[in-house]
Amino acid sequence: MLIGIDGNEANIKNRVGVNVYAFELLRNIYKLQGEWENRFQFVIYLSSPPLFDMPKETSVWKYRVIPGGSFWIVRKLMLNLLISQPRPQMFFSPFHYVPPLALMPRVCSIMDLGYLENSGQFKLRDFWQLKYWSAWSIFVSKYIIAISNTTKDDIMRHYRFAKNKTFVTKLAYDKNEFSDKILLKEIKRVKRKHTTGDSYILFLSTLKPSKNVLGLVRVWSLIEKKYPKVNLVIAGKKGWLFEEIFEEVKRLGIDKRVVFTDFIPEKDKPGLIGGAKVFILPSFWEGFGLDVLNAMACGVVVVLSNIGSLPEVGGEAGVYINPNDDKDIAKGISRVLSMNKKEYNKWAMKGLRQAGQFSWEKTARETLAIFGNFMK
Repeated sequence: MLIGIDGNEANIKNRVGVNVYAFELLRNIYKLQGEWENRFQFVIYLSSPPLFDMPKETSVWKYRVIPGGSFWIVRKLMLNLLISQPRPQMFFSPFHYVPPLALMPRVCSIMDLGYLENSGQFKLRDFWQLKYWSAWSIFVSKYIIAISNTTKDDIMRHYRFAKNKTFVTKLAYDKNEFSDKILLKEIKRVKRKHTTGDSYILFLSTLKPSKNVLGLVRVWSLIEKKYPKVNLVIAGKKGWLFEEIFEEVKRLGIDKRVVFTDFIPEKDKPGLIGGAKVFILPSFWEGFGLDVLNAMACGVVVVLSNIGSLPEVGGEAGVYINPNDDKDIAKGISRVLSMNKKEYNKWAMKGLRQAGQFSWEKTARETLAIFGNFMK
């Protein structure tokens, strides 16, 4: 069976969130080639040539580059799928947007539906596109992949017709990169490069309203004097509506105790995470939370929102807080910063065990099993 995949989310240099998912899924499906090469062939559709780290072509793994700009899926991909030969027998989009019209069955992955209840945190155009195109993708797809049980529950709550065609394949982390064995010299290198200071709390994600970075900054302004040797490091690329975060830090007069790093290259992530005292993600919602797994795998205690999918990811290893309660966020941070070495190591061991339950290979196998349903 010939399977087409939209690979554009994976074919990006600075990967975050859905880009990491798409890339790791393609890479791990490719690694399993010896198991599926007699059943499947893949053609990966791209708007630009594959980057150096994308899987290399083989007899059963090909790339089809269709140059194009905005609205590429509608203007370029959809037409190519209608007229090209050989035509894929199914098409997979590892994100919310499938080609609106196609002659073959489609499968899409849904990260989360938090935008439906938090429309004010998006630019209007982005919200309408996300809402209606995602709804259409869920409607027309033969199967839907949710990246957490929470996302599956939300899909079934908003789109009841999708109940029997939605499957969960949880995300994972790179076990070769993230572990509690990161070299001290690597941690020191990253600390110097990003001027984090010796001791810090780490927020690592895209700067956008849903991440509650403003709330985190407010909380830090209330407790930072209790921890004069600790900095708050806010790491991640600028998303949207982020300007207020920088303004709030200046207004509160804590700019010397807050470090903004901007986007963190993959090579710096293990050292940055491994050097943190606390990893915090106080989001209003999350589809999954990839760097939570990375942090637990590095032996760092995580402070997480008690809503959305984060309790699924953190399990018993998370110190949970109410993202809508500044006092509760402050309590969670202070709890970890006040732990003695024995108690901290106990929580860190919980995190290592929890992270060990997740594997990209497992994610790839479960995805391939869904594709295999088309052959029954």
